[in-house]
Order: sequence, then C-alpha cells, then structure tokens
Amino acid sequence: MHYLNQKINLIYHAMKKINTFIRVSGMVLYFIAISSLQHVNAQTMNVSTEYKNDLSTLSKLNAKFIENFIKQDTVAHNEIIHKDFVCIQGSGVIVDRDEYMKGWANGYQTSGNKSFEYVEEHIRIFGNTALVKSKTNYTKTANGETIKGSSVYTDTYIKENGRWWCVQAQITPVK
Repeated sequence: MHYLNQKINLIYHAMKKINTFIRVSGMVLYFIAISSLQHVNAQTMNVSTEYKNDLSTLSKLNAKFIENFIKQDTVAHNEIIHKDFVCIQGSGVIVDRDEYMKGWANGYQTSGNKSFEYVEEHIRIFGNTALVKSKTNYTKTANGETIKGSSVYTDTYIKENGRWWCVQAQITPVK
C-alpha cells in the first residue's frame, strides 16, 4: 500500500507541475499572440492610412484633370502628366504627350461642349500603379444641334518618388 501511495503522490506532483507548465505556457502564448496582433494592427493602420491618402490624392488629381480640360489650363495639366504620357483616343488613335498637350490648349473650346461632368469615379491601387475610371457626361452643340453623350475613361497613374503621375489616358465613347 505504501508503494501505491508513493506512486499516487508522484503522479499528483507530476500532474501539478504539468498543469503549472500548461498555464504558464498558455499565458506566454497568449502574450505572444496579443503582441503579434498589436504589431499587425499597427502595420495595417499604416497601410490603411497610406491607402486612404493615395485614394484621396488620386481623386483630387482626377478632379484637377477634368478642371484643367474645361479651363484649358496646360500649365496645371503639365504638373499631372508624366513625361512618357500617351493617350488612346476614342477613335483608337494613340497620341504622344506633345501632341496631346497641343490639343489640350483649346480642346474644350473646339469640342463644342456646353457642359461637361464626370461621375461614377472608381479608383483601384496596385502598389505604385493606380487606375482611375470615371464616366463623363456632356452636352455640346454641333451644326446648331444640341447633342448629349458620354464616355468612359481610364487614366493610369504611377507613383514616383512619392508623387502620382498620369502616364496614360484611354477614352471610350459610350454608344
């Protein structure tokens, strides 16, 4: 019987040690997990803040792009357009930056537009590249007739040295 009591006593103390070890290990794992989550949350908040700032900046650039067109402001537009910019026009013609900017100087006036707005803005960011898509609605006069229409455009932006630049615009008329 004495032998059996010794074994039970040994098992009891061993179980207490195992139980203590499990509690301590569990607490250590818990603190490691909490610490990791706090680190991930801090990183996520930074990414989220940067993402939100980029969305805001790109939306403002999109508004400025349209404002520059309506005002025919080539000086302000030069501050948005990348040196390697190209435009794919609704006809499928690809225009380089120089030719594009020449047309920009009087493009709104010669278009016959009486009103011009953009709607349905959608921005997607992929690292240092972003796509800004919107729909334009316009009313213009051609041959004494009022015409209403719209187009969809996608502007491609790249981020260089912390600054967003438009490198390509593609315009598709809505039929």
